Amino acid sequence: FNIVVGSRKSEVGSRKSEVRSRKKLNKRGMHFKFEKLIIWQKAMDYGESIFILSYKFPKEEMYNLSSQIRRAVDSIALNISEGSIGQSNPEFKKFIGFAIRSLAEVVTCLHKASRRNYISEEEFREHYDYAYNLMNMMVAFKEKIK
Repeated sequence: FNIVVGSRKSEVGSRKSEVRSRKKLNKRGMHFKFEKLIIWQKAMDYGESIFILSYKFPKEEMYNLSSQIRRAVDSIALNISEGSIGQSNPEFKKFIGFAIRSLAEVVTCLHKASRRNYISEEEFREHYDYAYNLMNMMVAFKEKIK
């Protein structure tokens, strides 16, 4: 999706952006298993997009909804990476579950931001749809872990 904040345009979620993100990782060298996971890469992109979106929230939300949505969205990629390192498969599944719960928290924050008119209906829909697709990918990934 495309998000415009001031004069900054972010193409987070677009195919072009995903390819650029992967190229950046490849240039740096992928040394950790989680860096190759599409769900981690998408969670990283989503985190940056939500971070930018949260700047639209009013200043009085800085320590409330803005902080909450940023922490929740960052927890998605953090839990994926933490669970993938040196853990048993049941432990990895548990951390993917934590990531899915964090994503649900982000969606609830999006609902709150929309109800409070901090974001447009279009911004809500774009971020909601991305979250829904990411959730389905994470659920499918979790089910494939033996």
